[in-house]
Amino acid sequence: MRETVTGLVLTYNGERLLEKCLKSLDFCDELLVVDSQSTDRTREIAEACGARVLVRAWPGPVDQFRFALREIGTTWVVSLDQDEFLTDELRRNIEDKLDADEPVAGYYVPRSSFYFNRFMKHSGWYPDYLFRVFRNGKMDVTASGAHYHFNPRGETLKLSGDILHYPYESFRQHMDKINYYAEEGAAALREKGRRGGPGRALLHAVGRFVKLYLLKLGFLDGTAGLCNALAGFYYTFQKYIRVEERGKWGDG
Repeated sequence: MRETVTGLVLTYNGERLLEKCLKSLDFCDELLVVDSQSTDRTREIAEACGARVLVRAWPGPVDQFRFALREIGTTWVVSLDQDEFLTDELRRNIEDKLDADEPVAGYYVPRSSFYFNRFMKHSGWYPDYLFRVFRNGKMDVTASGAHYHFNPRGETLKLSGDILHYPYESFRQHMDKINYYAEEGAAALREKGRRGGPGRALLHAVGRFVKLYLLKLGFLDGTAGLCNALAGFYYTFQKYIRVEERGKWGDG
């Protein structure tokens, strides 16, 4: 008999791809959406797809995921972001594993992300294995800056088939997110007692560009790879330069 599974999605103004996301999870016994007070059609779309929707102000990823997991009673969880969905291959493989009852904490799955005009195959973006299929109670969630991580508690295996990811809909949106990520990253560095300043910012930014464009073969991703590497340079410079920032410019 197949073990039970919940499809989990945390949302905020995610109407762009949420229907595709939830439909790719419709093999699950339950769909749970925890929404951080969206102002678009996110909750309406989720309810139309049959999801149970809980609304809760955003306290950060760790606390929000812990809240969501306390609401889940199934044996397994498949977790997606609101801008992701499963390929048919990955979906079939997950269903097969639910039937197999293997003694593991869960499965790492590859994620393929679209940037500018292509799915990136280099630049450190692929295969980007993520722990997104796991037994309830066999995963700990942590965060670094604005990014969360699922850490297994037990043995794991890998599945074939991709999560398809559309993180940005334009360069403008990418820059908006870089601004947010840089601010969160700077705060995390400050908490660790790390120093910033222009010299460190430039050194780390150049290192980031070299890593993405040369070492991670970003040049093979064409214009998308170059734009991504330059965005990585800008993000890293901003993160380290903001570590030393104290208050608004010109204050007292």
